[in-house]
This record gives sequence, C-alpha cells and structure tokens, in this order.
Amino acid sequence: MSIKQTIENIWHSPRIREVVRFGIVGIIATLIQYGIYYLCNAIAGLWATTSLTIGYIISFVFNFFLSNYFTFKTQPTVKKGIGFMASHGINYLLQIVFLNLYMWIGVPETWAPLPMFITVVPINFLLVRYVLKSSKL
Repeated sequence: MSIKQTIENIWHSPRIREVVRFGIVGIIATLIQYGIYYLCNAIAGLWATTSLTIGYIISFVFNFFLSNYFTFKTQPTVKKGIGFMASHGINYLLQIVFLNLYMWIGVPETWAPLPMFITVVPINFLLVRYVLKSSKL
C-alpha cells in the first residue's frame, strides 16, 4: 500500500472525520469562550475565574448543539443534555485548575487560557464522545 493510499484510508475513517469535526466545533467554541474571557478580563477588569465562567457558559450552549448535530451526528435529548452538562462540569473544573496552575507558574492572566485549552481539550473529547455516543443515553 502506498503512502497516498494509507493517508486516504486514514482520512476516510469515520473516527478520524469525527475528531476533525470535534476540532472544528472546539476551535469555534474556544474562540467564543476566549473572546468573552478577554473582553471580561482585559477590558471590563473582571477576575480571571469570573471571566472564564462567563465565557464557558456562553460557549457551552453553542457547543452542545453543534456537538450533537455536526460532530457526532446524534440528536440532542434531555438525557444527553444532562450527561453533556456533567462532562462539561468536569471539564470546567479542569479548566479552572489548569488556568490557575498556569497563572501560578507565571503565565500572564491574558494568555493562561491558551495552555489550559491545550491540556484540557483531549480529555473533554473523550468525555463528550462517551456521553453523546453512548447507547444508554
């Protein structure tokens, strides 16, 4: 098998396409969250944790519907919404921990969300995929 065929086989894998769609939705949700964080923190002068929370809540709604319809090709339900909230509750706590950890080690408040996102996004993918693809929900 040639390298070109191998790449084509990988690209046509449903799981790889799902990861790519997750990345697209995640990037948009992250930009929304960070934009709101920046406006609240740098411009309005709110605390970093408060700014992160406001941005998180707003991007959460966007993320739930696009994760269902676009990323995982599922229908949103109340049970999935509850599971999504639980997985994002864990994700939110991880974000708060890592945001404060990065600020503690010297990353400026304005930039601390960037390494935090890099740390937390892979964990979030696994949690959200489990919730939205589970046949039990």
